[in-house]
Amino acid sequence: MTHYTIIPEEEYWAQPEVQETYTEIEMGGILMQVRMEPGNRATIIRLLRCSLDDYLNPMLSPGQQIVYMPVLLN
Repeated sequence: MTHYTIIPEEEYWAQPEVQETYTEIEMGGILMQVRMEPGNRATIIRLLRCSLDDYLNPMLSPGQQIVYMPVLLN
């Protein structure tokens, strides 16, 4: 099968890039950038505003996951 196009071959065969969306959340006074995951979870990308000691906390390191627990508000 022959396919004629004016699009360059690299562009024709290139895989579309998946655009990840990040959001910022504040948890315990720490502002962090996270990537939302299915199942009420988020993966930490980086810390944006925190104390210097928080960078040494392994629970806040990039790649760690946060689980959201639904809560009813009054």
